[in-house]
Amino acid sequence: MANSSRSWFLSLPMLLLALSVQTSQARVRNENGIKSEVFLSPKFVLEPGSVVNKYYYNIDFPRGHIALKSFNAEVVDEAGNPIPLQETYLHHWVVLRSYQRKGVEVPKYHGKLGFHQSDLIAVGNTGICENGLRQYFGLGSETRRTETHVPDPYGIEVGNPAEIPAGYEERWLMNVHAIDTRGAEDRLGCTECRCDLYNVTEDEDGRPLRPDYIGGLKCCYDQTQCKVRVGFERAKRGLYMRYTVKWVDWDNSILPVRIYILDVTDTWKRLDESTGLSTKHDCLVEYEVESCAATGVANDGCIDRKRVSLSLPTGGNVIYGVAHQHTGGIGSTLYGEDGRVICSSIPTYGDGKEAGNEAGYIVGMSTCYPQPGSVMISDGETLVLESNYSSAQRHTGVMGLFYILVADPLPRAFPVEMHEEITIISAVWGVALFGVAIAVALVVAYRRRSKRRDGYQSMVM
Repeated sequence: MANSSRSWFLSLPMLLLALSVQTSQARVRNENGIKSEVFLSPKFVLEPGSVVNKYYYNIDFPRGHIALKSFNAEVVDEAGNPIPLQETYLHHWVVLRSYQRKGVEVPKYHGKLGFHQSDLIAVGNTGICENGLRQYFGLGSETRRTETHVPDPYGIEVGNPAEIPAGYEERWLMNVHAIDTRGAEDRLGCTECRCDLYNVTEDEDGRPLRPDYIGGLKCCYDQTQCKVRVGFERAKRGLYMRYTVKWVDWDNSILPVRIYILDVTDTWKRLDESTGLSTKHDCLVEYEVESCAATGVANDGCIDRKRVSLSLPTGGNVIYGVAHQHTGGIGSTLYGEDGRVICSSIPTYGDGKEAGNEAGYIVGMSTCYPQPGSVMISDGETLVLESNYSSAQRHTGVMGLFYILVADPLPRAFPVEMHEEITIISAVWGVALFGVAIAVALVVAYRRRSKRRDGYQSMVM
């Protein structure tokens, strides 16, 4: 698959599609040291069958030397109402980090050469894909019910002034890929970007598609149109990504984590037969699941199992893990070299109509939060990633990504500041004070009643 096909995860293509100023929806909240703020992306407009795949520069984001604790997002309308997936399918959103030269609002893009290094420097995660998947955060339809919190004493370190080159400032980019499926002729086919439903035979750069490419990102790029039922009409509407960021100010009590995004389509090999060297981590991002009826193979009850061997250059304690799959996904597992389970992530499918519980859609992915030190990956250890899909029917443009946070072992006598525990303690104190208030009120009432019995008028308090 050509590199340009991986449009939403690669280096930073198409960033010039939009430059917009965002509006914060609420002031910064500070609860037990954890700050949070809600923001809105620029408005994007959709009508039945339409697609947006926008890149927004310099989105509103917390500034300074901080530790990110979570990032959650969802699609809302102009009144702030959550939009269900059966109306607007959120294919994905991703957030990327960069250093941009001060005073330069629109970095110059030079086609295949990318962005001019003097204007913008991409700051990706730790890896391991060498051709994309560089985001810090990113989810899809599962966004509302997938936990993203980084537990104490850990955090994602950003904004360190010692790492930002002189004359630059840290900035953040958001990519939003959404499909309006109101009135869709084939709603699942639209969300899986089937080329025939979009009447697409060329990619967005005008290059003819392979004859065997029947669906995926190459067919549902920005401004394409999926088929809707004849006579179906609905008005255009403005939508936003509403995202909530939580963070704490950086200090020595926080341990930084490394972000790894693994891809089951990675073509990496530890040893290339022709050169005797390891190959690059070339991640294809998407793949196709053939119907077991079409292949005549119904092993394991029509389950498509895709596995790949991978290796992390630097291991450590696994702090968090979660998979990303599309409709038809039934779970993904990351195994260690000895076959142990590092993390297994299972999708939750909705069974209703309301936002966050849409029937037939993946509305959440289970996450792993191992006790620090209980799950470790060694430097250079060969891991196995397995992604499982139902093959009862064909699925196009599916994904099998796995996101893990890894940290160095806790040093002895490390000063741990537990923000979560502070919250609990504060709640306990709140209950205790409330109980004291009730007790005082009861005593006062009793004394008032007693004084009334003795002929005294109690003082109004």
